[in-house]
Amino acid sequence: AGCRLQHEYVPSAHLSAACTCLAWAPAGARQPPSKDGPQRKKRKSEVGEVDKQLDILAIGTAVGSILLYSTVKGELQSKLDGGHDSRVNCVRWHQDSCCLYSCSDDKHIVEWNTQTCKVKCKWKGDNGSITCLCISPDGKMLLSAGRTIKLWDLETKEVYRHFTGHATSVSSLMFTTVKPMNESKPFDGITGLYFLSGAIHDRLLSVWYIRSDRKEKNAVMSFTVTDEPTFVDLTVSEVKEEPVKLAVVCRDGQLHLFEHILNGYCKKPLTSNCTVQIATPGNDGDSTPKPVPILAAAFCTDKQSLLLVYGNTLQPIIEKVSLNTSESHICLVRDIQKVLSLKTDAALTKVKTPVVNSDTKVLVPGIPGHSTAVKTPASGKEKKKNKRKPGETEESIEKRLGALDIDVSKVKTPGGLPQTDSFAVLLVQGLESNDAEILNKVLNTRKENVVKNTVARMPIHAVIPLLHELTKRLQGNPYSASVMVRWLKSVFTLHASYLSTLPDLIPQLGMLYQLMESRVKTLQKLCRLHGRLFILVTQVAASQTVQEVPEVNQTAKLVYEDDSSEEEGSDDEMIADKDSDENWDEDEEKEEQSDEQDMTVEKEINGDSDLEPENESEEE
Repeated sequence: AGCRLQHEYVPSAHLSAACTCLAWAPAGARQPPSKDGPQRKKRKSEVGEVDKQLDILAIGTAVGSILLYSTVKGELQSKLDGGHDSRVNCVRWHQDSCCLYSCSDDKHIVEWNTQTCKVKCKWKGDNGSITCLCISPDGKMLLSAGRTIKLWDLETKEVYRHFTGHATSVSSLMFTTVKPMNESKPFDGITGLYFLSGAIHDRLLSVWYIRSDRKEKNAVMSFTVTDEPTFVDLTVSEVKEEPVKLAVVCRDGQLHLFEHILNGYCKKPLTSNCTVQIATPGNDGDSTPKPVPILAAAFCTDKQSLLLVYGNTLQPIIEKVSLNTSESHICLVRDIQKVLSLKTDAALTKVKTPVVNSDTKVLVPGIPGHSTAVKTPASGKEKKKNKRKPGETEESIEKRLGALDIDVSKVKTPGGLPQTDSFAVLLVQGLESNDAEILNKVLNTRKENVVKNTVARMPIHAVIPLLHELTKRLQGNPYSASVMVRWLKSVFTLHASYLSTLPDLIPQLGMLYQLMESRVKTLQKLCRLHGRLFILVTQVAASQTVQEVPEVNQTAKLVYEDDSSEEEGSDDEMIADKDSDENWDEDEEKEEQSDEQDMTVEKEINGDSDLEPENESEEE
């Protein structure tokens, strides 16, 4: 287990565009000519090594260009421009020639010549954005998919077959066989082959069969998994009776393994032979084992053992495991904390991490607006050191950074509201780490606009955890419940379509239904009681004021005014006025008290679920 970072490619700041897809060039691919003029001849031993080693990596970007990066040289080899004017979704190398195929949101497929870095051919592949490509085993056909799937003849660039596809964007396409099952007819390179496709938000992976006629467009079989597939790998079936092995990693961090011989139509979706999960041992301090998400899985060359990638996306752990797939459920126990803590300590010596102010907006992958982090090279740091004046210290920079941070925190969006995308990030972090402090900060906002925008910007997978959290809070204080209802309203209005696709929605929301029912049941009785109490309290207050008003007047009437002592009389008048004022103040205080009593009574009532008549009279 464990792995070391070998290469890190950070694009320069002015070119920075987020990487959207990757593909390794086949091992034998010739390198494009370098720009450094004539190359020295390589020794024989060197040539052998380079051939075996994967070197060139094609990187698709969000702005439409494709970068070719050499891992051996550790530098950018060339840049393919002018093909796409929108986000590149998938890049695929041709097995034999040094051609590269790419597809994009601009609805086009581009065939590149990587030697000249020019577009060889460009054609419209779909009416919507194209999200996935796959080249056939013989290299003469190309599968492309947005939602529907098309098979293209690469010579003529015409559609050879159409397939129904999925309701959402296809995220994975791969051939599962290299030869047809029935060997009676001569093989034309494509007829009789099976391929597999998976799509976002779709818990079914479909298998399609390429027939000699154009009749059948639907999937011949499907595999069902627990959540949206995020990573798919398979072993290709090379001989007739060899089963295809499939490893599917889902968004929920589970790995599903399937083994099936592809032989025609199968109506019922197939469930996994084995499900793999990873958890912490849960021995020190916290006794409950915590799940560790599996990020990716791939079969090794022996088709038996698997390479698992799990843990944190920033510091993944890669491990080779051999599993006994006869068991239907396997849980691997891994103490991930120890491994990670050791690693971070080692890394701290080399890298200085900036101190981030708590008000700073943090971008997380998967949230719109994420772009590559810009890191300054170490050489720049040394140059700065030389330039520094003798009296200056590093503190000044820190102070400047501090000042910058404060300014950032003060800046608000035009509406004067806090930035909702950072709220969405905070909310997701709070839900994942179950951090009450973060959740309180986010969920106690009363501004409708902020609530709506936050719910709109949060990722789909956080919707159900948010609903559970809201349900929990609804059971608490009635005042917090009134705030939570706003969040619930936004979640149901904005994510209704997603929620309706969940098969286990009713049990998930059962608690919420019951809560609503019990709250609504007592509402009518409470309204009646509230009305009665209000009348009573106002009557009491009114009678008190009626009793006290005459007293005030009497004191005023008893004042005796004499002509000889005008001053005294005026003094007496003032006293009378004062008295009456004080009495009025008392009246107001009493009314306030009675209002408070009203409130406390209401609170007590909210505590009770069912009220008997005698209780009501007691309250009164």
